[in-house]
Amino acid sequence: MTKAIRVHVHGGPEVMKWEDVPTPEPGPGEALVKQEAVGLNYIDVYFRTGLYKAPAMPLIIGQEGAGTVTAVGPNVTHVAVGDRVAYAGPIGGYATDRVIPADRLVKLPEAIPFQTAAAMMLQGMTAQYLLRRTYPVKSGDTIVVHAAAGGVGLIMCQWAKHLGATVIGVVSSQQKAELARAHGATHTVIGAAGLPAEVKRITGGAMVPVVYDSVGKDTFAHSIDSLAPLGLMVSYGNASGPVPPVDISMLATKGSLFLTRPTLATYTAKRADLEHAAADLFDVVAKGAVKIQVNQTFALKDAAAAHIALESRKTTGSTVLIP
Repeated sequence: MTKAIRVHVHGGPEVMKWEDVPTPEPGPGEALVKQEAVGLNYIDVYFRTGLYKAPAMPLIIGQEGAGTVTAVGPNVTHVAVGDRVAYAGPIGGYATDRVIPADRLVKLPEAIPFQTAAAMMLQGMTAQYLLRRTYPVKSGDTIVVHAAAGGVGLIMCQWAKHLGATVIGVVSSQQKAELARAHGATHTVIGAAGLPAEVKRITGGAMVPVVYDSVGKDTFAHSIDSLAPLGLMVSYGNASGPVPPVDISMLATKGSLFLTRPTLATYTAKRADLEHAAADLFDVVAKGAVKIQVNQTFALKDAAAAHIALESRKTTGSTVLIP
């Protein structure tokens, strides 16, 4: 048997139950992974509450982890039994053992520990596509990063600094401002209400070419008002709730702006793109340009407590669950 956190009905953290489930068998193209660490992400909350539609109920949430391949099904070429692997994407992570499509696994370099990998795959590859593909950040750029002291935010601050950019990090407290600055943010702004005025002051009126916004409803308008003409609004999450419907003529009146709502799933849908994103991430982590902050660990059976901490903004950096 395997242990897993299962959700039978949508709701608060209390709906997550620690249960025995049969150990799954890998089918064609699949691998069985004994998990050493599982990543905690805000998307887990969205699936638990029903904001994002579950594939089926009862549901095992969780989309990131690292461990060792213990069995493979037929026609598996990307990994073998005994490989250290990590993944981000396919749901089903809150379990001691899980089956996963083998083409979604990447081999983990020996230099990167399991807990680090579980803390960085989803958040790190998100940072990778945002900074390297959605808007290719270059030396000399000034950019805005919301939730700059969160898991993705701390990675983005470090990586953008490594690329030669100036980061304006938006945070919710003085403590988080200090954390963001310690990880590469040149400027910090507490609360989004004053963001456009601060961006105007910092940039001498030029504003910024891109805003990365994972907060959603509460920050969208302030983000839009921080962009330079032809700027790109990247809305990649909604921690404060979904952004209400937008009148797209506003994009014209505010400077022929661009707006995108990207996902990691699209950017890593092709195996080659997944391998490139992971390799890029492993490279900056191995070089020390990006340090992964595992600031909280919980036992997997205590996932409800981890969700409470995450939703009440008590966490910083990354959180991992230990099976």
